[in-house]
Amino acid sequence: MASPRRARHAGPPDGGWGWMIVAGCFLVTICTRAVTRCISIFFVEFQAYFGQDYARTAWIHSIVDCATMLSPLGSLISNHVSCQVGIMLGGLLASTGLILSSFATSLEHLYLSLGVLTGLGFALCYSPAIAMVGKYFNKKKALAYGIAMSGSGIGTFILAPVVQLLIEQFSWRGALLILGGFVLNLCVCGALMRPIALKEDRKTAPEFLEQDYVPEAQKRDLKRMSICSPLIKMWSHECLCYCSWKEYDFLLMPGFMVLAVSVLFMAYGCSPLFVYLVPYALSVGVSHHQAAFLMSILGVIDIIGNITFGWLTDRRCLKKHRHFCYLFAVGMDGLCCLFLPVLQKFPLLVPFSFTFGYFDGAYVTLIPVVTADVVGTSSLSSALGVVYFLHAIPYLVSPPVAGWLVDTTGSYTASFLLSGFSMIFSSTLLCFASLAKKIKRTHLRSLTNDTGTKQHIWTNGAIAYSVTAELDQKDVEFLAVDTNSYSNR
Repeated sequence: MASPRRARHAGPPDGGWGWMIVAGCFLVTICTRAVTRCISIFFVEFQAYFGQDYARTAWIHSIVDCATMLSPLGSLISNHVSCQVGIMLGGLLASTGLILSSFATSLEHLYLSLGVLTGLGFALCYSPAIAMVGKYFNKKKALAYGIAMSGSGIGTFILAPVVQLLIEQFSWRGALLILGGFVLNLCVCGALMRPIALKEDRKTAPEFLEQDYVPEAQKRDLKRMSICSPLIKMWSHECLCYCSWKEYDFLLMPGFMVLAVSVLFMAYGCSPLFVYLVPYALSVGVSHHQAAFLMSILGVIDIIGNITFGWLTDRRCLKKHRHFCYLFAVGMDGLCCLFLPVLQKFPLLVPFSFTFGYFDGAYVTLIPVVTADVVGTSSLSSALGVVYFLHAIPYLVSPPVAGWLVDTTGSYTASFLLSGFSMIFSSTLLCFASLAKKIKRTHLRSLTNDTGTKQHIWTNGAIAYSVTAELDQKDVEFLAVDTNSYSNR
């Protein structure tokens, strides 16, 4: 099959067909994240029908979330085939999983169909669609992501009461069957994802030889070779292997390492609330419709958080502080979880849904933006795949652990406290890392100002090291002595 023709641009167009990409990503988030959130409405139905405890029933939602975050799989297909093919294939898999789930006879059946198959379908769609928005936008990136990611909130707002109505009218089997047909719209979203080739992504053979990471010896050898020489194939294979490593060299960047650890704790904290908010509301005497309405409120406020935080962090006054805006939003969600166990009436749960939903939408919007600030646009697709993949393990573990705590203690308090402290730790870790980075930069500037000698600057990942010429000369002499002593051994 011929590869789709790519539009050629020197840089992100910041508009044009990019807004159709935003619309497609908006629909993808509705069909993936909103549908995943609405699976929590089926929690009580599954528990009653199959007669199982909280922990075993929670594995359904955990497996869906975990499989959805296997984003490197989606990035691999979109990078080597096309984003359009990957999303269309994902839509077919997800729809098939939901339809097969409507015929489930046991929880194990749901683990495979609703968990694995549907989750893998979502994984093929989610990360490539988000990365495509980053390729089309630069100056308006945060706003574009805010609109695209708001599909999760709008979808939850609309689908939560609709799913509850479908369960009442057609039982949980009929509701899953209808959702299976709805998710087929992912194939339409895939058709909108027109590929784009940016200048930084295109490397011809001559340009490739000029790159710093191609060894000089291999450059000289290639120039001596005939074009028909079979050795060129071997050289090309080595270069391709090296380029594959360069695609993921951001993994060794200190800034990305801290972000990755922070994401693990953040994902552990946020997942149980979406699983247990409806069951918790029902346990304190809230009706089924009111419990579903709480999810709708959370969804619609999520939209406001997506768009307003995206717009605000694109402003000149906040653009340099998007990192701190992200950790503030994560910390506020953690505080909301800590207060949830004392909110045991519907009028008190409504403000909680407002607050948690707003800051959830805020930090979800900023995840791609913060990742792009750390690794750059050229590695964004691969980096987002890794970041969303890091969500997988906490998403898999946290709901069953929270369910086990509910079964053991007989209340939701321990589960929500653990979630809250996990998110606060995630925010605190990023805060201390940012402060340490600023202190180090200040110290280096003070060294530069104290000495009037010529400076040499090296970069290692995202950190710049500045050493004076006097120190350089001493280091060179020390290295020379050390090298000679080593060679004499």
